[in-house]
Amino acid sequence: MELQKYFSKFLLKKRKKKLTERDSFLSTELFKILGAEVQNVELYREAFALKTSSKNSDRNYERLEFLGDSVLGTIISCHLFQTYPQANEGYLTQMKSKIVNRKNLNKLGEDLKLTQLLQKQSVVIALGENICGNLFEALVGAVYLDFQYDTCKRIVLERLLTPSEIIKLENKIVSYKGLLLEWCQKKKLNIKYETCEEMQPNKAIVFRCHVWFGEEKIANATETSKKKAEEKAAQRAFYILNKKENILGSTKAL
Repeated sequence: MELQKYFSKFLLKKRKKKLTERDSFLSTELFKILGAEVQNVELYREAFALKTSSKNSDRNYERLEFLGDSVLGTIISCHLFQTYPQANEGYLTQMKSKIVNRKNLNKLGEDLKLTQLLQKQSVVIALGENICGNLFEALVGAVYLDFQYDTCKRIVLERLLTPSEIIKLENKIVSYKGLLLEWCQKKKLNIKYETCEEMQPNKAIVFRCHVWFGEEKIANATETSKKKAEEKAAQRAFYILNKKENILGSTKAL
């Protein structure tokens, strides 16, 4: 057993000596995040490589993001199924959505400071607003290929997305628009969103959304996109209605 440990350490040191300075930094930082020594650093180099306009560019994070999305979904689905044995399909689906939705994945990626692991680019590339979540999924994909499923699952649930963090999401509202729709369907009420473009004094174009319940206009909001305006208006409508109707209590009873 001691001999095995000796050779493991020897091989690890030998492998590290062969790494470039950049790969050595990547391996060290990943060990802090994962709590495990990465085996194939090339996977993580790909996971933190951005897409470029060059036709001859190396692989980027997108393929691993695709894989990580599926692996993460499976891990979370199995965890929820085992953790909430009495929950119905609707509740499990809602919980999974809260965990793997883009906003939450972005937060997880930001907390782990994954953009600091991006490979250096010869040209400056604008990072999209979802880059942190995309890199989080790419990291899960790389971990899956590097360690296989069981170890990947352990790393995800012990290091990247712990059960305590999942529990915190239980009562979190991900979409006010979806919550209002669910409540209206139960109460047999009609909800309608009217959204139009508006020109601001500084000539910037924004979207204004009005929320209607039947014949009553109950809230409105402006944002830089139609989707954001509707969600913001729905949030305001929720706070107004929740004081009167206790929407949260009604939807939990479904």
